[in-house]
Amino acid sequence: MKKILLLSDTHGYLDDTMLKYIRQADEVWHAGDIGTVDVTDQIKKIKPLRAVYGNIDGGELRKEFKETTGFTVENVSVLMTHIGGYPGRYESTVREIIKKNPPKLFISGHSHILKVMYDKKNKLLHMNPGAAGKNGFHHKRTMLRFKLERGDIKDLEVIELGNRSS
Repeated sequence: MKKILLLSDTHGYLDDTMLKYIRQADEVWHAGDIGTVDVTDQIKKIKPLRAVYGNIDGGELRKEFKETTGFTVENVSVLMTHIGGYPGRYESTVREIIKKNPPKLFISGHSHILKVMYDKKNKLLHMNPGAAGKNGFHHKRTMLRFKLERGDIKDLEVIELGNRSS
């Protein structure tokens, strides 16, 4: 079993509450718009990190992370990118990847809108953790936490970190 913390759109922001949840996870996944390498460096000091770069991320982050990544944890295949769209409206490159090799879990960020939905057509779960940072139009800062165990995605929780302005 692996406990996963999923976040996105930190835009260079990391606080003590986020660090508390990072310490509780087995792995941290970041779905882009990291903002600065300070964010990923701090996370990596605490827990293993899987991440993709987002549209605001500069050269240093783009050298370290890919735009799209695929991996398997606890027999759950995962596809993660920053700008990916939603079931029925995936970005063209994502749509092609899913068509050729559908994952069990597809993760994207970018919208700052927390959304978890099942894609019946492709038989996958889509997660967008919303935005954990303070930059953007979102009102609540959010992350997702869940467990992976022997091919199952379990115990999904929404973590609200407070208002964007606080």
